Amino acid sequence: QVQLVESGGGLVQAGGSLRLSCLVSGRTNTMTQTGWFRTTPGKEREFVARIPWTDGFIFYGDAAKGRFTISRDDAKNVVYLQMDSLKVEDTADYYCAAAEADWEFTYWGQGTRVTVSS
Repeated sequence: QVQLVESGGGLVQAGGSLRLSCLVSGRTNTMTQTGWFRTTPGKEREFVARIPWTDGFIFYGDAAKGRFTISRDDAKNVVYLQMDSLKVEDTADYYCAAAEADWEFTYWGQGTRVTVSS
């Protein structure tokens, strides 16, 4: 089992920044990647970014490219999502997820809410 706990959400004005954190614990030795997703009412879950748990390529969703940065602190087992130049449409619940050998995101955190005001 892998446990994920997100933090760092909140209210921010458009153009501002937030950094989300995802504390990862449990069976991390079997993990292959972690990622961030977001949901808003009436829309499908949207992929934001993903990063391998060891080495490999980082990928971003279209909405995140150029504004968001995913990173990992191996010593702390924390995955970050730095969000800059936030827009009102970035308002969503953000979830951290983890995958094991099949690279499918199986484990999910409880989510953290980001609200961007105009």
